[in-house]
Amino acid sequence: MSQAPTISPANVPALLESTPNAILLDVRTPAEFGGIHASGARNIPLDSIQTTAFAGSSPLPKDATLCILCEKGGRAMVAAGHFLAAGYPSIHVVEGGTQAWVAAGLPVVKGKKNSISIERQVRIGAGSLVLIGVILGVFVNPVFLALPAFVGAGLIFAGITDWCGMGLFLARAPWNR
Repeated sequence: MSQAPTISPANVPALLESTPNAILLDVRTPAEFGGIHASGARNIPLDSIQTTAFAGSSPLPKDATLCILCEKGGRAMVAAGHFLAAGYPSIHVVEGGTQAWVAAGLPVVKGKKNSISIERQVRIGAGSLVLIGVILGVFVNPVFLALPAFVGAGLIFAGITDWCGMGLFLARAPWNR
């Protein structure tokens, strides 16, 4: 996690307008970004920050003021930690992410494709694994009950640490590119 300050969505437009080198950065997957995103946001997915934002053909300038958002705020905090560790001094995490941006009635760009957020994909995947494990455990072999136990333990771990391996795995899936 980061120590970056947060900023309410309502205060972001004024900051972007008053700060010449300010960048609104969305760290969700391209599929999520394509579904809906804050108007004027630039997309650099969390899993490619190291190669895109710090290196590559056009790295983000170190003197830029970054306002980072994701779906709800968790990935933005992780991204802010990466930027702070890389020496970017002016970082703000948008409170509540894209959901709060939309709720505040701020301008958005809606894409043509309907995307499923990573959080929903994790719920679908975890629920499917639990159901399959229970069915196989009841009708085939009780050993399969280890699968829902493993998924449950993973969900508890994700809730405590705010780190979700399944979410990171799904973010790299081809349909999220």
